[in-house]
Amino acid sequence: MVVTHKNKTLAALLAFIFGGLGIHRFYMYGMKDMWGWAHLCTLLISGIALFTIPGQPLMFIASPLVISILAGFIETFIIGLMPDDKWDARHNPGSDRQSHSGWLVAIVLVLTVGVGATSLIAAIARTFDLLYTGGAYG
Repeated sequence: MVVTHKNKTLAALLAFIFGGLGIHRFYMYGMKDMWGWAHLCTLLISGIALFTIPGQPLMFIASPLVISILAGFIETFIIGLMPDDKWDARHNPGSDRQSHSGWLVAIVLVLTVGVGATSLIAAIARTFDLLYTGGAYG
């Protein structure tokens, strides 16, 4: 049996870019991961809502996907800040290689702070705009 070595940097990058779709979960745990499928189902739920609830603001229709994307940013932090030895113990128990994450993980985490915080603030601002002004500001 061939044991693959899962790269922490790649997992963090997948969580940052495709976190809302759960691709990082499938990379880390395989296709049987329940939370990966839950992430992917948010795209389906938002797509169905788009066509079955016409006239509603896109922010409300896509809210399952928006929440999944924000959760993906949190998972990026969890993956990126995990010590290498703990990562290897959890995801590479049979591998003879050791992980050595470097500056790329730090860059992904810095980008996650910027993009994640901006996304969260924008989602909160747009939600309050829709709830309290009926979308008068956009």
